[in-house]
This record gives sequence, C-alpha cells and structure tokens, in this order.
Amino acid sequence: MKTSYLLAIDQGTTSSRAIIFNAAGDLIASASEEFEQIFPDDGWVEHQPEAIWQTTLATCQKVIEKSALQVEDILAIGITNQRETTLVWDKATGEPIYNAIVWQDRRTAERCKNLKKNSDIVEQVKAKTGLLIDPYFSASKVEWLLDNVDGAREKAEAGQLCFGTVDTFLLWHLTKGKTFATDATNASRTMLFNIIDNCWDDELLAIFNIPKTMLPEVKNSADDFGVTATEHFGQPIAISAMIGDQQAALVGQACFDKGMMKSTYGTGCFVMVNTGKQAQYSQHKMLTTIAYRLAGEITYALEGSIFMAGATMQWIRDGIKLIDNVEQSQAIAESMTAENHVYLVPAFTGLGAPHWQPDARGAIVGLTRDSGITEIVTAALASVAYQTRDLLGALQQDGIDTTQLRVDGGMVMNDWLLQFLADILNLVIERPKVTETTALGAALLASLQQGLFENVEQAAKYWQVESKYSSQMSAESRARHYQGWLAALDKVLD
Repeated sequence: MKTSYLLAIDQGTTSSRAIIFNAAGDLIASASEEFEQIFPDDGWVEHQPEAIWQTTLATCQKVIEKSALQVEDILAIGITNQRETTLVWDKATGEPIYNAIVWQDRRTAERCKNLKKNSDIVEQVKAKTGLLIDPYFSASKVEWLLDNVDGAREKAEAGQLCFGTVDTFLLWHLTKGKTFATDATNASRTMLFNIIDNCWDDELLAIFNIPKTMLPEVKNSADDFGVTATEHFGQPIAISAMIGDQQAALVGQACFDKGMMKSTYGTGCFVMVNTGKQAQYSQHKMLTTIAYRLAGEITYALEGSIFMAGATMQWIRDGIKLIDNVEQSQAIAESMTAENHVYLVPAFTGLGAPHWQPDARGAIVGLTRDSGITEIVTAALASVAYQTRDLLGALQQDGIDTTQLRVDGGMVMNDWLLQFLADILNLVIERPKVTETTALGAALLASLQQGLFENVEQAAKYWQVESKYSSQMSAESRARHYQGWLAALDKVLD
C-alpha cells in the first residue's frame, strides 16, 4: 500500500512553518521562515499580510523539496495558525486594507474598557462566547479597522470586504479566493461566534457594528476546505483540516479525554484542558472555548493565555541583547549557584489570564549590585513557570484537578525550564517524542478527514512520551519562590 503523507502549515506569530508527517505521525521534513514584527505605537503589534502569505507559501514549497517527495505523495494539507490576529481584505482583489492586527495588540483597550462598564454586555459576551471582553480577541480589532481605515466601513456595508483570522486568509490565497471559510475553533476566538448555538451571533455583531457579509463560513475542524490552486505546487492538494494553534496542540498531545491538560510554550504560553461535551464556565477569568468540532459535534475546553513566553526570550536576545541565541539560556540558568531573587514580569503588552490587565507594563524587580546577565536571563525563563502557576491556580479554583501536564512548543527543549516548571507547579511534566504537536494536530485532523483514522481516539496511540520531570523542590522553597513572584506581580498590577 502506498504511504500517505500530510503537509501541516503552522503559521505562527513570529514565523511560518511547514512540516510533512507520514500517516503514523513521524516527522519527515520541516522548513520555517521568520518575518518582521511591526510595533507602530505603544502596545500596537502588526504583521504585513503579504509576509504571512509569502513565508507560508515558500516554506510549503521548500519542505516538499527537502522531503524529496512528489506533490502527488501529499494526501492533504492541515492548517493551524496564530489565533485572533485579524485581517480585512477586498473581496474582489484580495488586497488587505491594512496590516494584520496581531493578537497581542492592545490598541482597542479603551474601547474594551468602556464596554466592560455595561454589565449586561459583559455577561452576554461571556455566556455566548465563553470569553472576557479584551483587546486580545478579534471583534474590537475588526471594528477599529472599519472605523479607522478610509472608506472601509462603506465598503464593508456594501459587501465588498472580507474579515478573517489567519487560517481564513491563507485558505483564501491557497484556493485563489474559491473558499472563504474558517473552522469552529478559530471562530470561537473572535468574540463574535456563539459557542453554544454554534453560529455567528447577530447581537454581538450589532455591538461591534460589523456587517455579517464580512464573515466566513464556519466548518468543522476536519472538513473539506477545497483544494490548492495548481500554480502553487504544480497540482492541486486537498485542504482537509483547519484549527487554531492551541486547539491543534491539544489534539497533537492526544488530550481527548475530559480532564487532560496541555501547555504550549511558543511566543506566548497557553494552558488548555479538555472539559468534554459541555461548556464549563470559569469563575476565575479563564476562557471557555471550543477545543474542536468534528462532524458537527463540539468538544469544549478551558484555557488560560499568557502573552509573553518565548517572546520574552526573544526580547532578551534582540531587545536588550543579553544573549546571542535563546539556546544559551539553559546553560546560563544552570550556572546559578544561589537562589535567584530577581523577578522579571513580562507585561510588555499587558497581562493575560488570570489578570487581564491590558495597561500593565513590564518590570524587573529585586535588582542589586550583584545582579547581572545570569540573574536577568534566569528570571526571564522562570517567569514562564510562574505565569503557568497563576493559570493552574485559577483552573484549580474552577474545579480542575490534575497531576500531570503535557508540554510542547519551541521552549520545551530547555531542560532547566521544564525542571523548574515541575518544581513550581508540583506536577509531573511530560515532553512528547514529537514536540511539533501543533503541526501534528493539524496533520492528524487532515488524516481523519481523509479516512486514515475512524476517530481521533485512534490517533492517541501514536502519542509517546520522551521525557518526564518531577518536582525536586521542597514545599518551603516552592512557596518562597512563588511569594517572591506574587510580590513582583503586585508592583506591576498596581
């Protein structure tokens, strides 16, 4: 029988990646390209839409070449993407009306602050979307574009504009405009989609004054999304899955049972726990979201989002130039001979869950004359673990109890970080054999759509643990470390 291969597109915040897997989930080849981060103003973050598209296309073409496969060997494409990032483009020409406004962007903080003064709207948004009103999500970004780009609102009301998250934008270009669609997971992050009724919500659209004609069709996470235009790869390839990056990681980590939890450490950090077929609402500022939708049936999740994880280390490297490459950070942290009393709170674009403080800004606390590069770099790494502890505490208060956490993303190759994470969380940390779980999740769903699996549970047998980390820290030391973090955090929240 001929071997089937899947091409996963993993379009992220700082780079675009393309990975080819075989049907058993083994990584065959990968390619990636970074692209520019644009910061036009305080708290503003943008990407050039053309850079998103061209780096995606180039990495797909490059990975096929690297794999030495023929295009006809690729059974299907699965797309996973940075969520909430917002694009609006002309329906006739495909030309964006403005740069992509990135999920980290805080320009609509004042608008969201005013909306939160209306308790009825706050409750309506939470009940319908599972989200908190925040600039993080797409709705206020779309509204800003319509109100601030010349002629945009008139064109939108005339049915001439399309809104999409990155998955929709890529699908549009891959199919040359033949498919205008998203999946339920990406739709659930816009603050415009009713996750209970499973549809775009007219009342939410009215709040943000967004014409419904701008919105894409919402499909299952594994579905028929059309085929690529012949010009891209020489012949058409079926597009059989689309899913937001954190939900894709949940699938790639085989967290299919209620209560299973994963945490992804990429640009940000995202903890997600499967809550089954019923939406569970948090009382501690975690988000209720769609984990995946298959054959019309929704599986829900609770999620906590941290804006700065790998992006903090990128700032350490590029912003203040304390290291030449991120890989150096492990050896630097391991060289610490005493307990670190320096804390870095990376609120560069505000704080996400469970604080939701868009106006907070970063700080380094506890510096002395003895402090240097070692202490600051170690504090940057440690901040990832402390923020995860904040999320875990909120989930525990919501009744979520777990003894283990599956981790993935670019940062999890840092053994010091995973050991410190196990110490601070007092959980068993599991790193899988395949750490590209976001791309793997998209590939598995494409496999499902193509009939290689009968259900997602069949894919779980391919998940394998590579390393486990258990706490080696005393309860007293753990409490002391975390209390120092909370004291630093208070200074930023104040």
